[in-house]
Amino acid sequence: MLQCITDRTETCPVILPLLAALAIIIAASKLGGWLSGVLRQPVVLGELLIGLLLGPSVLGLFSLPYFEAAHVQGALEEFGELGVIFLMFTAGLEVQIDDLRKSGQPSIWAGVLGVFAPLVLGGAALLPFGYAFDQAVFLGLVMAATSVSISAQTLIEMNRLRSVEGLTLLGAAVVDDVLAIAALSAFTALALGGEGGLGGLVWTLLRMALFLVGSFVLGSRLLPRAVDWVEERQWAISEPVLSLVVVMVLAFAWASEFVGGVAAITGAFIAGVALARSSLKGKIERGMHVLAYAFFVPIFLVGIGLQADARALSAQDLGLTVWVVALAVVTKLLGAGAGALLGGLKPRSAWRVGIGMISRGEVGLIVASVGVTTGLLDGSAFTAVVMMVLATTIVTPPLLRWAFREPAAPPKEDTHA
Repeated sequence: MLQCITDRTETCPVILPLLAALAIIIAASKLGGWLSGVLRQPVVLGELLIGLLLGPSVLGLFSLPYFEAAHVQGALEEFGELGVIFLMFTAGLEVQIDDLRKSGQPSIWAGVLGVFAPLVLGGAALLPFGYAFDQAVFLGLVMAATSVSISAQTLIEMNRLRSVEGLTLLGAAVVDDVLAIAALSAFTALALGGEGGLGGLVWTLLRMALFLVGSFVLGSRLLPRAVDWVEERQWAISEPVLSLVVVMVLAFAWASEFVGGVAAITGAFIAGVALARSSLKGKIERGMHVLAYAFFVPIFLVGIGLQADARALSAQDLGLTVWVVALAVVTKLLGAGAGALLGGLKPRSAWRVGIGMISRGEVGLIVASVGVTTGLLDGSAFTAVVMMVLATTIVTPPLLRWAFREPAAPPKEDTHA
């Protein structure tokens, strides 16, 4: 065993580097979260910064031969994917369907303008950098995609997820996800001659709509009954209810992408909203919270920082990256914020929704990977996109906490003056 550690050869069991990496990541993430809490910042911010510290931007820990030979990075990315799926499921458990209905118009407008503003304004602002029209539009598409998993986690920490702003944010995220994927499909079909042409685009939109409606209806009716039925049987097996819930979450996440063509986290969120109506919600919430936050979610949060490599940026790339980050923040803030305001929210609440929509995530990276495959994005543009995803993810939690701060109470008058 000692020889395995010192030699770092292929004779070393593959599981050992992965065990070491998981132990380091989970311990470091909790330490970073604790330090962030001590400094009165969101816990998630500390976990994100730990990933940046351990990643290639600073220490490059998992690029060492001991970890690289065992392909640890790939395994960590897959665990991180499970982490974001379970995170969005727990966020869905906090929401009632009636609450989502009440936030209908603000959510729709925030989602629509939150896609339109980055797509149009962001794409136009990239033309002076020498990009062709189709390349600039595609970068606008990348900036249009959002991911509210980080915002949801921050709102959970502040007990604000079921606030007007939190519910609007969750609803807008679903609209944003559908529109971003639809826009990508339209661009592929019309500009790149994708499979099926216009007919393929119509089928893509119809498939997404059918899946979203069908999963909401079937999920809300079947999932609560299924867990109640399993609980009543009292089978002599360990944790039958939680095991069934895990199966449901994974199945909905799989069906979301494979059947509906939308992000897997959307299916996990729908499963959470459906099970929020179950009489066993408390039991499900406790069990899934332990599973998610003790193992999978820390890996997801740290993994975001592990994907960024600031050292790979040249001086020219740095200017593009700063511009892309600024566009991503401003266009999403203005677009989603104006949409929420147009939908009927008060200016302060609309401002909070706009901030919550700033964070990008796996959807943006997926769209960017399509651009690399089709030749629309070169290496420097893809690096700028990765850094944009990281930067917007890091700035969103402290901005949300700042936006939700309570105004100072006016000083009391001295009645004895």
